[in-house]
Amino acid sequence: MAAADIQNSDSSSQTPPQELIIDKIPDLKDLLPDDFQPYWATIEQYPLIGAVLIVLASFMIAFFFRAILIRSLQNFNISSLSFAEDKVIRHLRKPLFTTVLFLGFTLAAQIANLGEITNILVNLSVSIIVASWMRAAFHLSTTILESLGSSDNRIPVIEPQTVPLLNLSIRLLVILLGSYCLLIIWGINPVGWLASAGIVGIAVGFAAKDTLANLFAGFFILVDAPYKVGDYVNLDSGERGRVTHIGLRSTRLISRDDIEITLPNAVIANAKIVNESGGTNANIRIAIAVSVAYGSDADNVCEILQSIGNVNEGFCAEPEPRVRMRAFGGSGLDFELLGWIEKPEDRGRIRHELLIEIYKQFATAGIEIPYHKTDVYIKEFPKGMGNGANDD
Repeated sequence: MAAADIQNSDSSSQTPPQELIIDKIPDLKDLLPDDFQPYWATIEQYPLIGAVLIVLASFMIAFFFRAILIRSLQNFNISSLSFAEDKVIRHLRKPLFTTVLFLGFTLAAQIANLGEITNILVNLSVSIIVASWMRAAFHLSTTILESLGSSDNRIPVIEPQTVPLLNLSIRLLVILLGSYCLLIIWGINPVGWLASAGIVGIAVGFAAKDTLANLFAGFFILVDAPYKVGDYVNLDSGERGRVTHIGLRSTRLISRDDIEITLPNAVIANAKIVNESGGTNANIRIAIAVSVAYGSDADNVCEILQSIGNVNEGFCAEPEPRVRMRAFGGSGLDFELLGWIEKPEDRGRIRHELLIEIYKQFATAGIEIPYHKTDVYIKEFPKGMGNGANDD
């Protein structure tokens, strides 16, 4: 009695055998109409001949199916979706043909009934179908993303710089799903493999955390677009220059000293960015602060500054330069000459030209520019007066 209990417990603890792919494929006999059943009974008497006939029939069906479907796709206006029509159709030809052909091979293997070889042939045929669609998915993702990235009406997430990262992500997803399907086809339990892959992924993530941080930061910079190539930016860390390249790992700037600065995207993502080329207008405004001595003719000062701003070629004609009096300063009247310039990097040169011209015209007009002065007064004591010890 105890031995029987042990035997029952052992049999109950055994895992049930995994269902094979061939068991999930319906019997072709059940799919045929009643009128074809007598012909099928004749074919069953000669299984090898029936298998060969099915292979030939599947080849012809695959050929005509591919021709009809491709012709239908060509008649459909794929170019309206900004897809590369010819490339998409070319990438679909092989997997469509392979799918129909090797489905016929699986049916032929069922009819031939070669024992254990039948399972191997069926698994191999289904694996080839999965592999063909994986290969097609690789090419289709590249073609579609490149076409969408170069389109004028592209999705904001799909930029020319984000295409490599999106393409890599899609390929990794296709590899994971395809590998899972292949393991299921060959009766391998994928749970252990997934657990191992998870452990390896965690280890790789810790080892390359800085690189991954830069990659994700670069992706979100490209999506959020706080700046673009050609913009002039200032960072709170002190870097300043024109953006020449935005990559997935780093961003490059050219400073006013013609020095290239490479900054990791993770640093920029956490920094305060002042984009001088952003806003509704790409032009930026500069202010030239000027002080004149008290007693100067304020109207004459405004006229001189306005004329200097109007004739300077660095200032934009629209909006026109303007002059504003700002305050009564500690040693003079404070004015500002305001004007818009097109390129932020020209700010230093234009400021230099304006200051030189202001100094010259103020000197010609006799307008004094106040400056800090220190007056020293020396007081002489009357003769006979002093502070010495010998005084009576």
